[in-house]
Amino acid sequence: QVQLVESGGGTVQAGESLTLSCKPSRNFFTINFLGWFRQAPGKERELVAVVSSHGNKNYADSAKGRFTISRDNTKNTVYLQMNSLQPEDTAVYYCNARSTWNQSGSWGQGTQVTVEN
Repeated sequence: QVQLVESGGGTVQAGESLTLSCKPSRNFFTINFLGWFRQAPGKERELVAVVSSHGNKNYADSAKGRFTISRDNTKNTVYLQMNSLQPEDTAVYYCNARSTWNQSGSWGQGTQVTVEN
């Protein structure tokens, strides 16, 4: 298990930006996949973006062109830069770390993102 500490959520207006941060309790290079998921009220948790230890990135269709996942190896931190936020992006965002993609892995406590019109 790895502990994940998230930060950066908040309330913004539509069209604005936010950056979420997630810092694992152990070295990046021991974690194969670091990702961000989100869960809106009444909906299932869904993948937003993931980055592998090799630097490969994948995004949900809803995130492509607006969100960027990145990792800073010197700070052992993964970021989710979210631009052009819309009310439908409102959700609790969770950081996730896993060794193999077919495992659920470890989850952060979640950070609320609220986008108002």
